[in-house]
Amino acid sequence: MAEKHIMSAFDEDIEKIQSTLMKMGGLVEKSLFDAASALVKSDIELASKVREHDQVIDSLEEEVNIQTVRLIALRSPAATDLRYALSFIKVASNLERIGDYGKNMAKRSLVMEPSLITEQGSNSLRRMTKDVISMMNNALDAYVRKDVELAEAVIIQDKDIDLHYNALFREFLTFMMEDPKNITTCMHLHFIAKNIERVGDYVTSIAEQAIYVATGEYPSEERPKVDTTSLTKVDSESAS
Repeated sequence: MAEKHIMSAFDEDIEKIQSTLMKMGGLVEKSLFDAASALVKSDIELASKVREHDQVIDSLEEEVNIQTVRLIALRSPAATDLRYALSFIKVASNLERIGDYGKNMAKRSLVMEPSLITEQGSNSLRRMTKDVISMMNNALDAYVRKDVELAEAVIIQDKDIDLHYNALFREFLTFMMEDPKNITTCMHLHFIAKNIERVGDYVTSIAEQAIYVATGEYPSEERPKVDTTSLTKVDSESAS
């Protein structure tokens, strides 16, 4: 009876930490969505709220860490349970970093000239944001359910985010070459696109944690990265 009671208490602690992680994931999702909306609508107030709410996400990460340390200290989990417990800290860290990227996106929205933001570019960034949000939701779902197949699908989907980023990079580069007045705004838009691309990487890390928790091993194959922007060359004659 005592052993059953201990196991029940352990399960309750696990569920409590999972609940905090899911709450954190919901706030991170809102941060990304609102940051993209603030960009499209040039909504200064919304962008400011995104930056302010990042402190709540940081507090939840700290809460997950405290809960996890307490779980390990009081319950002394072993083998699979310990692996699962330690993964909480890593997933929370990934979510916190994603929240930071949402905050950075909102920060750049505050300093851009609305009249110079192209509708095509901002809408493309919003679609890209929706894609990474969908990835994040699936990654968290895979983590809670220990669904290896879903986690692997998330990892593969990161390639689409990279391809989208490559296309946006070329688009913003073209705008800058066409008119020097576009340079400042397009540089900010480019960094926002890069932030979203990096979000995809952190989401992939969550998916990898899901696989590790379920199998005890990380994916053996390297991530399908296709970011080619570092190899892009500028035609000096076209730019002149």
